[in-house]
Amino acid sequence: MSYPSDQDPISQPTYEIIELLFFGYRDFIRGPDCILDRYGFGRAHHRVLHFVNRHPGLKVTELLDILKITKQSLGRVLRDVVDQGFVESRLGTMDRRQRLLYVTDKGSKLAMELAQLQARQIESALAAMPAGSQEQIKTFLLGMVANDDREAVRQRMSRVAQLEPAEV
Repeated sequence: MSYPSDQDPISQPTYEIIELLFFGYRDFIRGPDCILDRYGFGRAHHRVLHFVNRHPGLKVTELLDILKITKQSLGRVLRDVVDQGFVESRLGTMDRRQRLLYVTDKGSKLAMELAQLQARQIESALAAMPAGSQEQIKTFLLGMVANDDREAVRQRMSRVAQLEPAEV
């Protein structure tokens, strides 16, 4: 992964932004953490549910690339969500070695409950921002993605956006 070098000159650390990211993330995941705890799930389970819900038929190898976790860690999390009926794993139709992931109705319901909770929080924060800020925020957040992964993230998000119905 390519991050800015620790040799890059930074005149003054941006402690306020660093701390705001910490606090914002803490509160962004607080509600979902409480819901996930009911199932004995953690944040890795949340991420799996989120991405499998957003990308039906996602290959396990693609999910590993998205989450940047070990195969062993993903295996444990997948076992939990599959055993509890939130996700199902199917063999690929073209390549039987592939495992394709799909949320079940139960998994979709939980993924949507978590996403709606976080969407309300984002919408509330955006409401306090000047018009047009959403694009600047997205540019900033994409800029936080590692350089060598940024284009892949941009493309993945673009593919999903093309599949979503236009907002009325």
